[in-house]
Amino acid sequence: MPLALVLSSHVAGSRVGGSAQAAALAPFKIDAMVVPTVLFGRHPGWGPPGGAAVPIETFEGMLTGVEANGLFGKVDAAITGYFRSPEQVQAAARAIYAVRAAPRYGAYSPAARIIIDPTLGDAGKGLYVPVEVAEAVVAELLPRADLIAPNAWELQHLTGQEIAGPESAVRAAQALGKPVLVSSIPTAEGLGVVHVDGEEAWLAAHPSLPHAPNGVGDLLTALFAAQLIEGREAPEALAHAVGGLYETVAAARDWGAPELPIVAMGARLMETSPAVRTERLA
Repeated sequence: MPLALVLSSHVAGSRVGGSAQAAALAPFKIDAMVVPTVLFGRHPGWGPPGGAAVPIETFEGMLTGVEANGLFGKVDAAITGYFRSPEQVQAAARAIYAVRAAPRYGAYSPAARIIIDPTLGDAGKGLYVPVEVAEAVVAELLPRADLIAPNAWELQHLTGQEIAGPESAVRAAQALGKPVLVSSIPTAEGLGVVHVDGEEAWLAAHPSLPHAPNGVGDLLTALFAAQLIEGREAPEALAHAVGGLYETVAAARDWGAPELPIVAMGARLMETSPAVRTERLA
């Protein structure tokens, strides 16, 4: 039974964060343990979200309970996203260390993949977490990552390099010294996602869809993680993940849905899309 540990937000009325990622992993038969960093009623983009940050004692206590049940050694992917305090980031870093150190008797995968989505900000919005949280993510989580999954604005923030297209995204990603999955890259078609691993780089480009719902980056990270757990190599995983993402955003447009219709898409999350073009960049 594949298992994911998701450390991110729980937002009741919006398909974003950890709860959305759990829904996206379900069609792949991957169970998700979501340890929330905030409990919100809606995405802040809609207005005051309601709810509050999860106290550090509660966050750490939930992680302790998961570990005490012997589940850290069965984690196939640990995915981090939105944090509200540096103390939460530090607790996440300790949990990642414990996941890697735990005996893996009966685990689905030989090792856990650590996927860090540095959820720090976005174009037109800038930094939307406290500065001390952003600093903690860089210091505590990026060094522990097997894969870093920023959007273009976040990659630019992390590296200080301007992202104007796929080629500049590749150069910036290589500066991080880790495999990187970077979204929201301007392309000739509209937008694209670039995966970089050392000297090898791939692009999945697609038409841009205006007014996409919130949570696109969260969905992409979950879909790519699922493809890796299923054993696909990165280029094929990229094509399937971006395909499922594009079809979900297109469905939201066609159905007039204000949120990503993740559950309604079901098995279609696992498919490629004729609207997505893949290309090897390096």
